[in-house]
Amino acid sequence: MKNFVIDIGNTRQKTALFEDGKVLLEENYGDFGIFMEAAKSLQFQHAIISSVTYTQKQLEDQLGFPFLFLDKNTDLPITNKYATPETLGVDRKAAVIGARSIFENGPLLAVDLGSCITYDFLDENDNYLGGAISPGLQMRFRAMHQQTARLPLAELESGTVPEFVGNSTVSCLRSGVYFGILNELNGFVQTYQKQYHNLKVIICGGDSKIFESLTKDHIFVIPNLILYGLDRILSYNVNYQ
Repeated sequence: MKNFVIDIGNTRQKTALFEDGKVLLEENYGDFGIFMEAAKSLQFQHAIISSVTYTQKQLEDQLGFPFLFLDKNTDLPITNKYATPETLGVDRKAAVIGARSIFENGPLLAVDLGSCITYDFLDENDNYLGGAISPGLQMRFRAMHQQTARLPLAELESGTVPEFVGNSTVSCLRSGVYFGILNELNGFVQTYQKQYHNLKVIICGGDSKIFESLTKDHIFVIPNLILYGLDRILSYNVNYQ
């Protein structure tokens, strides 16, 4: 069975073609028109769309194929024990379900390094219990610039790890953001590990590659984890409905 999964964000459309849980093709588009043309040329049996930009009706009017639209009412292969399920973002659900598609057993922590950093926990019985949300990398840089009188807007230099002891204002900002997130990640993982034996951790999202140094025997960096989650959700709905 070939599944076409689509994750539509604010600026980009991330897609993948899966067959029996394996990625056959993965593409990333910055133009919605190009995405639509490419989508119409693919051969697949089922499709799923997660979107923060378009409604289901808008997509139905533009795309020439049927699809499952991921929303709060979509059936999931986990038990959601979040106290406010109506407020839980579909990307958080997809991330933790994607983690389960990779590790079939044991407790899981999915960490999405996007605009915000989200921590989502699934226990060994597939109960989603929640997690935590904190500011993302770019958000931290912007907050220090916008909410102070003199701090400049800094950013990390691509492919580099900043000096731990900054010797200028910009290098201090870089150190604070990078090592602040690094130690936050390590702290969360260690705290979960104390409570949940054999915990597996998967880090995903746009900024995940910046922290690939965290990769260990129990921590894995899989940037496209949400696409795996969408494939799992689609297969669940096709097979069990």
